[in-house]
Amino acid sequence: MENSLQRLLFDDLDIRGAVVRLDSVWEKLLTNRNYPTPVIELLGQMTATTLLLANNLKQPGRLTIQLRGEGPITLLVIDCNEELNIRCMAQFRENLQAASLIDLLGKGQLLLSLNMPSMREPYQSIVPLTGNSIAEVFEHYLKQSEQLASRFFLAATANGVAGLFLQKMPTTDERDNDGWTRIETLAATVKPEELLNLPTDQLLNRLFHEETVRLFATQAVTNNCPMDWDKVSNMLRTLGREEIYAALKQNGAITINDDLANHEYRFEKVAIDALFSNVPHTPPSLH
Repeated sequence: MENSLQRLLFDDLDIRGAVVRLDSVWEKLLTNRNYPTPVIELLGQMTATTLLLANNLKQPGRLTIQLRGEGPITLLVIDCNEELNIRCMAQFRENLQAASLIDLLGKGQLLLSLNMPSMREPYQSIVPLTGNSIAEVFEHYLKQSEQLASRFFLAATANGVAGLFLQKMPTTDERDNDGWTRIETLAATVKPEELLNLPTDQLLNRLFHEETVRLFATQAVTNNCPMDWDKVSNMLRTLGREEIYAALKQNGAITINDDLANHEYRFEKVAIDALFSNVPHTPPSLH
């Protein structure tokens, strides 16, 4: 496996797609998270799906996808830009047990946001969750939003994530009336271990050995989210001296967690003193 995405095209059928695989990047994303297995599996499948969708960004921008639910898993968030630099997080209740997507999320919503400098305001879409798996949720979403049949085949463990995406184009039936049915039927034979372990060319040959598949250049997937102490320091200054020192007295230190980037910022008293050393102190009003 490798941390990459590779687009593909069935030239004779006008069916497009992509394969994504993560190993060390996925392990980095999970570092110090202590997520239970059901969370890892759903978050990993969502990560693969988000990368496969973000691969279509043609200009600088950021795609954020959230699944919100009322079940044991309350929130899954994936954030990715056009360079396939990805972040993620999950929120869940304690004592989580393996169950179906519906049981884990309960009644929920899919929220998709696309933000680009060229847009006056971000595009947002909020729809109810429809489907019994992450793949079905996004297949249904694309069917409704793009009017194009799509298939996702996803696998995720604590060590790796993989996904195969296929999409029918408007001209597919003109090229071969049976083409889409044939390709999605063949793709449905893929096993999770094949998605995770077979090199892309071997995977595609195993599934579509009688078809002509063109592979495009490999794109790297990264998790490059450096810590931003200045941003967090400015946020603390905005909260004000009195509030920060009250929290410091109560807790012994100020800890800020950036869940999406998987960073923890800890400020001891010396750092807090330095933070406010040049900020005038305004005594509280007397009433």
